[in-house]
Amino acid sequence: MGMSTVKWGIVSTAHINRQVIPPAQASEKVDLIAVASRDAARAEAYAREWGIERSYGSYEALLEDPDVEAVYISLPNSLHCEWSIRAVEAGKHVLCEKPLSRRAAEVEEAFDAADRAGRLLSEAFMWRHNPQTRRLTELVSEGAVGALRVVRSSFSFRIADDPNNVRLLTGLEGGALMDVGCYCVSASRLLGGEPLHTAGVQVLGGDGVDVLFAGAMLHEGGVTSHFDCGFVLPSRDELEVVGEEGSLFLDDPWHVHEPLIELRRDGTVERVETERANSYQLELENLSEAIRGEAEPLLGRADAVGNARALEALYAAAASG
Repeated sequence: MGMSTVKWGIVSTAHINRQVIPPAQASEKVDLIAVASRDAARAEAYAREWGIERSYGSYEALLEDPDVEAVYISLPNSLHCEWSIRAVEAGKHVLCEKPLSRRAAEVEEAFDAADRAGRLLSEAFMWRHNPQTRRLTELVSEGAVGALRVVRSSFSFRIADDPNNVRLLTGLEGGALMDVGCYCVSASRLLGGEPLHTAGVQVLGGDGVDVLFAGAMLHEGGVTSHFDCGFVLPSRDELEVVGEEGSLFLDDPWHVHEPLIELRRDGTVERVETERANSYQLELENLSEAIRGEAEPLLGRADAVGNARALEALYAAAASG
């Protein structure tokens, strides 16, 4: 007999929900029953568009629904920790969109609140749940490229200079490092461990956010990582893992539309293919299984605090020069 489905609600009607709702509705472990907006009419129209049973005109109202067991929070960055805390205090488990914060202390506070409430909190780095990512870490640990030395990554795209775009607003903690660079930081830490030293440079735009950021980190064991991210560059997403004897290259590391790892060694290229899977569905199912006591959350306090600490250090390095 399979596990009972977990009843979910979504806090906000953000654009990213379009990636999350279809796999949620396709999953046998997730029952998406509610959505909330700050505007009741908008929430009602949104629920009708997506076939969601209940709509609420405030986030508080959704959190008061006793049937909702878990919430996915897709609010702007500046509201992630605040509403994660409010949700766990209301008795809900939380999957919060990345990044939880650029300040490690705020992430610690959110997990402290979850612990006090006896609820689970997880950061929604969907790429970490994909079979391609798991296979990548296996190849590195198996020594496919020899001793690890370098992790190189990029994530960028162009956006119009729209004064209302949340990615370009300092008040909502936008910026390229927060929006897409956090994936690069996540990869560097997954493969190299927590950084010992960081360096960063940035180009500002919008109302003062970083629209281009480049960072470098030193990890234990002589592993270095470097990345660039931005809103003023062509669409790019790459991850390269370089060891003393070869390299692993991923042309689609974050979204994994076309799973493929190239193992480059001894002048040859070996294609390592993995199964296709929806990363958003996998992260929802992982937390649902954890809520039912059938799994451990893949991403918990240690990973979220580590990523926030790295982001904090990178921003400090860029600001100090």
